[in-house]
Amino acid sequence: MRKIIAITQVTLDGVMQSPGGPEEDPSGGFTHGGWAMPFMDDDSGQAIGEIVSSEFDLLLGRRTYEIWASYWPHHGDNPIGKAFNQATKYVVTRSLDQLDWKKSQHIGGDVVDELRRLKASDGPALHVWGSSELLQTLIAADHIDEYRLWVFPVVLGEGKRLFGNGVPSRGLTLIETRSTPKGVLINAYRPKQGKI
Repeated sequence: MRKIIAITQVTLDGVMQSPGGPEEDPSGGFTHGGWAMPFMDDDSGQAIGEIVSSEFDLLLGRRTYEIWASYWPHHGDNPIGKAFNQATKYVVTRSLDQLDWKKSQHIGGDVVDELRRLKASDGPALHVWGSSELLQTLIAADHIDEYRLWVFPVVLGEGKRLFGNGVPSRGLTLIETRSTPKGVLINAYRPKQGKI
């Protein structure tokens, strides 16, 4: 059985939208894109390096796939690009008919059922980066095995949140934590069994 690991950058108020840049996801009139970048440092880079040095596949929503597919295939000399290009990319989409990034596979139809089958298959862990809408589906279906949350010391007050309204209540167990010199907390959590 494969583990599904959500790797997400969030603000103190839980916003995960557009951490990398203004053009990343301006939907809903979001104007704070790029909020994570001022807090990145060598320690953050080392933590990302550790993540991408392991074997994994990617599970992505359409918007994240489109952003990454336009960038990472052209940056195979970067350790992140190399790892992402080597990974199989499972893309949950109802609107994309063609996936041009090598090693990309379409997931459609009954998404929860398809993800259940994918999770039960043999292979490395499935990393979910970004993909806020997909995460809401995974959280509601209780498919997340581990959350790796990068909590940034900033409050935005608006934007897409990791735990949106209506997700089931659930306790989490902290299994690892570390901090960077710029105040980013890198926490790993496992869901507790049962609801709180």
